[in-house]
Amino acid sequence: MSNKVNLKDFKENFKRISKYMKSSKKNLIISMILSIIVVIIYIVLPIISADMIVKLTSNMLYELLLITILYYILYLISSLLGFVSEKLLMKVENEIDYNMRVDIAKNVLKFTDETINENGTGTITTRMFSDTKEASNTFDGMFRVISQLMQGIGVLIGIFIVSKIMFIYIFIKEIIYLYIVKLRAKKSFEKDKEARKVGEKATSLGTELVRGQHDIKMLNAEKSFKNKFFETLNMHIRKSYEKDYINIKYDMYYDACYSALEFIEYALIIYLILSKHLIIVNAIVIVRYANETKYIGYSIDWFLKQINSFNLSCNRIFELIYSPKFEKEKFGMKHLNHINGDFEFKDVYFKYDKKEVLKGMSFKVNANETVAFVGKSGVGKTTIFNLLCGMRTGYKGLITIDGNDIKNLDRESIRGNITIVSQNPYIFNMSIRDNLRLIKEDAKEDEMMKALKLADLYDYVNNLPNKLDTVVGEGGVNLSGGERQRLAIARAFLQKTEIILMDEATSNLDNESQESITNAINNLKKNYTILIIAHRLSTIKNADKIIYIENGVNKAEGTHEELLKKCPGYKKLYESELIKK
Repeated sequence: MSNKVNLKDFKENFKRISKYMKSSKKNLIISMILSIIVVIIYIVLPIISADMIVKLTSNMLYELLLITILYYILYLISSLLGFVSEKLLMKVENEIDYNMRVDIAKNVLKFTDETINENGTGTITTRMFSDTKEASNTFDGMFRVISQLMQGIGVLIGIFIVSKIMFIYIFIKEIIYLYIVKLRAKKSFEKDKEARKVGEKATSLGTELVRGQHDIKMLNAEKSFKNKFFETLNMHIRKSYEKDYINIKYDMYYDACYSALEFIEYALIIYLILSKHLIIVNAIVIVRYANETKYIGYSIDWFLKQINSFNLSCNRIFELIYSPKFEKEKFGMKHLNHINGDFEFKDVYFKYDKKEVLKGMSFKVNANETVAFVGKSGVGKTTIFNLLCGMRTGYKGLITIDGNDIKNLDRESIRGNITIVSQNPYIFNMSIRDNLRLIKEDAKEDEMMKALKLADLYDYVNNLPNKLDTVVGEGGVNLSGGERQRLAIARAFLQKTEIILMDEATSNLDNESQESITNAINNLKKNYTILIIAHRLSTIKNADKIIYIENGVNKAEGTHEELLKKCPGYKKLYESELIKK
């Protein structure tokens, strides 16, 4: 991105951001009209003010009273119109800010896992909250700037009418100011860009510090994490300081230049009066007008900064929405209203980066069958689940649901029919009731309690003082590991999809709870297609079929007893578990 003011970018960004003004375009137009009226009033006021001085020096007190009343009536009208204009602009900005954040949130939910992992949550949250505010606030700033600029141009026209010589001088003065502010805008832009980039890293680390504070303390990593965070934070402060330093330095240049040029201006006015090229009344008008022209330089400076800030914020926002850098999930167009639950993998290959995980995986799962996947860590069990759910793409081979290639199915056909309970489920910082209603918004209390019973969490919740309204804390911090797992399982039961995937869902449970969940799963058998990943082979002995995976392929499949007889790898895993007990 260039560090110059890019009007082409501004035009494109303004066009894109206009779509977020769904109901406020009328407010924007009215605000513009009111601002123009205010500008006209401000152009007239210096003329009236100069006439007031003339009336006073001429002892025309009655006329002075009338013109003073007119002056303050116009002043009050301009203040009132300015207030209404600002109020309307606030509505415009708030709607833009809200709609942009909604749009970003919708897109974030479409991001692939790789996109989130590569860019970090700090990058996304900073753009969602900080950059959207910067972009929406630009409207108010730019309206002020344009109003002042129009006012300044009107003032220059007034000076031109009164004195051509003073007009030429003030015009040259404004060109000098413009050169200074253009230099400032050019140098400030790059520093602002650098500061925001480092700010993203600082926000990301700050988020990790808060979310991961428990593990940081348990790992005794406070010192190293603090050092890393403080180093990034210090860099952000330094870059912000460099940006602000440029602004105050050029403010100093501007003020020094303004003082010198203003001195010359007054000297020139005195000379013109003495040489009879300017009468006193016109001199008073010019002095009043010239005082208003100082806003031209400030306005242009602010205008350039607003455009740069607007472009920078919009480019960062729209990069999230449109750029291929933030890759989004892709689904097909075919919709299935109902699925039976048949799955098939045909010669599927998949790799993470350059590491091949699945190397020709093939298997078939029939509807209402309970199938378990076992094997050593890293052989591709979780990858199978991620591919089934559309969380991972880029595989070779064929994956079907009810004979339909999943690449052709829409999002709802896949995600709406599959429930997954992962090894480390995310529990939201809400009440237990709200965590359950995320899955089913209209869930009744008896439905939720039934799901909690199936997940062996009913007695625990019923004994809490606030029962379903108990807030579980961020990440479910107020629950034990087993309780978090069981709440996630209750959410899955409440969803009632045709297919349930259990990815180490009983790994954090004690033996008694594990047995309860195993019984719950057994109760669901024959009515749902259930796929289970488990290291504890004792939990899946009753599965209809067990698929043993080794080196990314289906090495063997059958019942527990069949695999013990024909699969040495499975037998070894089972015997090693018995030894651990």
